[in-house]
Amino acid sequence: MSLQDPKQFGKVAVLFGGSSAEREISLLSGNGVLEALRSRGVDAHAFDPAERDLVELRREGFARCFIALHGRHGEDGTVQGALELLGIPYTGSGVMASSVAMDKVMTKRIWQADGLPTPRYVRLAFDQQSREQVRAVPDVLGLPLIVKPPREGSSIGVTKVEGYSQMQDAVTLSARYDADVLCEEFIEGEEVTCAVLGQGLDARALPVVRIAAPEGAYDYQNKYFTDDVKYHCPSGLPEAEEHEIQRITLAAYHTLGCRGWGRADVMIRASDRKPFLLEMNTSPGMTSHSLVPMSARASGIAYEDLCLRVLASASLDAAGGAQ
Repeated sequence: MSLQDPKQFGKVAVLFGGSSAEREISLLSGNGVLEALRSRGVDAHAFDPAERDLVELRREGFARCFIALHGRHGEDGTVQGALELLGIPYTGSGVMASSVAMDKVMTKRIWQADGLPTPRYVRLAFDQQSREQVRAVPDVLGLPLIVKPPREGSSIGVTKVEGYSQMQDAVTLSARYDADVLCEEFIEGEEVTCAVLGQGLDARALPVVRIAAPEGAYDYQNKYFTDDVKYHCPSGLPEAEEHEIQRITLAAYHTLGCRGWGRADVMIRASDRKPFLLEMNTSPGMTSHSLVPMSARASGIAYEDLCLRVLASASLDAAGGAQ
């Protein structure tokens, strides 16, 4: 689809806000997208599913949706399923890929089945969180390790555990956000992220962004509300490393069945420079601090053009991924 005529998109709803723990970030993302689309002449309107029923989208004649929701009920296949039933094309991955990618444990199982590198892990289901079971996790994964909710994003509920005595508090915090708890081997090294645009054979990986956080604390506060984190794009990594990260990111994207766009978070182990996939974001952030716009800019795509390109890729599962 050409990006020349904004009228071709019809009436567009930018879905943002929502009811997840990442609502605050979604509001920032959505307002950025809304402003960008309007600046390019798109008939774009704000729509917050936490305040309005999705059925109103059809009633009000929306032709397509730009999903700028993050977390549950936005990035997990539920909104995608509702839009499938309403017959309104939407941006990003379809129902299954969105649902699977939102669950870090399911994602890791699929990646492992396809031989893609991801840190070792232990899943503590809601009925496997006794003091004995929690204390046994470092025996399996070593220390330090990471404890996090498998179905949240933006580093919410995440703890880096340095000793056995911290395990219980870390699991308790994580369990506030998700009944299951994901304990993951800690990969000592550099954190990078790699975005993908497109689908199928047309999907391509954008330049890698290298993240340098103070004391390695790439947490919720540093991600969105400080300027202490330094982002390097171009990454400054050796060319072979950059290409390998792009290769495994594309493979991870295809394996999960993603489309439209996405962003993988990756750790590079310092000891041998091996990359490990952490997660796939199927509705990446679009705030002033966000990484997909930064990566797109490095490859010559302005923020407004990125928003148009993503909007142009809106589709339905029912349409075989093409619209």
